[in-house]
Amino acid sequence: MTGPDGEAIDQGTLSIEVAAPTLYGRRRVMEDRVAGQLVPERLGEVLRQAELGEHRNYLTLAYEMEERYIHYRSQLQTRYLALDGIEPSVTVPDGVPAKIGDFVNELVEDPEFGMMASALSDGIGKGYAVCEMMWEYQARALRPVKYVFRDPRFFRFDKLTMRELRLEVDGRFDGEELPAGKFARHVPSIFTGIPSRVGVARPACWAFMLQQFTLQDWAGFAETYGIPMRLGKYSANASDKDKRGLLDGLRMFANDGAAIIPEGASVEVFKVEGSHGQAVFGGLLDYMDRQISKLIVGQTMTADDGSSQAQAKVHNEVRLDIIKADQKQRARTANRDVIQMAVALNFGPQERYPVVDWPVAEPEDVTALSESVARLVPLGLKVSQREMRDKLGLGEPEDGEELLAPASAAPSEPPADPKAPPAPSQKTVQADLKAHLSEARDAGRKPVPTFPRPALTGHVAGCRCGGCRTAQLAAEATGQTALDDIEALLNEDWEEISRPLLEPVLAAIEEASSLDDALARLQAAGPDASKLAERLARATFIARAIGDVKD
Repeated sequence: MTGPDGEAIDQGTLSIEVAAPTLYGRRRVMEDRVAGQLVPERLGEVLRQAELGEHRNYLTLAYEMEERYIHYRSQLQTRYLALDGIEPSVTVPDGVPAKIGDFVNELVEDPEFGMMASALSDGIGKGYAVCEMMWEYQARALRPVKYVFRDPRFFRFDKLTMRELRLEVDGRFDGEELPAGKFARHVPSIFTGIPSRVGVARPACWAFMLQQFTLQDWAGFAETYGIPMRLGKYSANASDKDKRGLLDGLRMFANDGAAIIPEGASVEVFKVEGSHGQAVFGGLLDYMDRQISKLIVGQTMTADDGSSQAQAKVHNEVRLDIIKADQKQRARTANRDVIQMAVALNFGPQERYPVVDWPVAEPEDVTALSESVARLVPLGLKVSQREMRDKLGLGEPEDGEELLAPASAAPSEPPADPKAPPAPSQKTVQADLKAHLSEARDAGRKPVPTFPRPALTGHVAGCRCGGCRTAQLAAEATGQTALDDIEALLNEDWEEISRPLLEPVLAAIEEASSLDDALARLQAAGPDASKLAERLARATFIARAIGDVKD
């Protein structure tokens, strides 16, 4: 059985615990205490020991900071949870058998895999994190069924390069080499240098120490703040007993408000005014907290002192860059130590392996994206529905689900009444006019044609003539009763009104010998429109009155 690099794997160590804790010794579970009496000299010594490969005190301090320094823990938790909130995805390259892809998907979908990935994030704070894998045969495959997070104090780096992680073993100064296929070792590349110096806990140690000093001083200040300063005076002949009695009495003033002093002693009280604690101690603590926020999440706008949405958005983008880098490094560890190892143990070494990743989605301006797509699609841009659903956070609709759809556009004109007579065409009107003129000449009288017009009880679809439009509007607004009134109004003496207008026109056309002659005769004759104007005025007034009554 070989690993991805072709080296032999000791199958006997895959199912047993290698880095189990012990009661005493190098992997003892009993913790030391470092933060209790932390002073600059002590902190400097702890960090120097870590540089030389002795990490125990430094890692113990890192754990204690997470317990004691609330802001530090809060920002670490924010960064860790931002990573845990992203779902993993598996990419199967071309040429990889489908059974290998299915096997890797099963590994990633296992809840234990997610717990392992979450535990590896601890390396961001301390410089490295280790999970031990327990392998068993399940579903005809050898796979890690349990990932056990191991205390980083159980490991050390080799003395030569300070980069190879080794297991702490009693009696071995340089530790013991880790067996292949047993550990997922996450060493984030936050900065260049040896791993013991790249964790964010190292620079945070100084802020933690100053924060502890400031809190102690502020607590002492708050204990005496507001209590007047007392000054006792004793005579030159006072004995030591008298002096101690005076001092004890002044101390009793602070808590009890009453005291006794020897006769002849005097006491002066000085009033303390102003608020200095927040300006001095609070300002220093706020400064240190802001530096911790910059160190861990890369900004302060969304963590401490956000002043505007625009600035917070810019700072949040910086934070996204950090998340992307963390996810990329965590994916490298998972692919190297878990995915490739599991595939090689079951299917042999491969040229290409499936890849697990935690893709970080970019924040999208949904309004701007929708407006842009709506403008570009009519111009011919082809947009994938799947991609748009991913950006908008919408899932694929299930079969049988009720779907949203655009409202159907209302027709511009109501459909024509099938029972209404068709509107006369232009050719029909011209033919009727010629027939009327011929009939008039044969009878020896002046032609007075009657032109067909559409019935007002209906209208022709798409027609915009006065009759059809009037009928349409009247039908929509008032119903058939108003139509009857308008019909009766327009039917009165229609021929009598049109005769003064049409007789001069027809006579001029009949008697003219040419177009110019017809135009000259029309200009000289001039149709009489007085009756038409009178009737239109009356009809407009009556129609307005009918509309007012119907409304």
